Amino acid sequence: MAKKFSYSEATQEIEQIIDQLEAGDLEIDELSTKVKRASQLIKKCKDHLKTTEDRVNEILDEDQDNG
Repeated sequence: MAKKFSYSEATQEIEQIIDQLEAGDLEIDELSTKVKRASQLIKKCKDHLKTTEDRVNEILDEDQDNG
């Protein structure tokens, strides 16, 4: 079973990857793997933010219709 997405954990992992890149701590063989992982995490975070924004807008629309 896949682990539930955690925005906080994803952003922490992205920050760790950025720190490794900036510090030059990555071997050349790891570089493409880490960049790909960061890209995947960024996409998941964007999708999560969009879903959250849509939900909030739905709630606000419902409140306006009921108010």
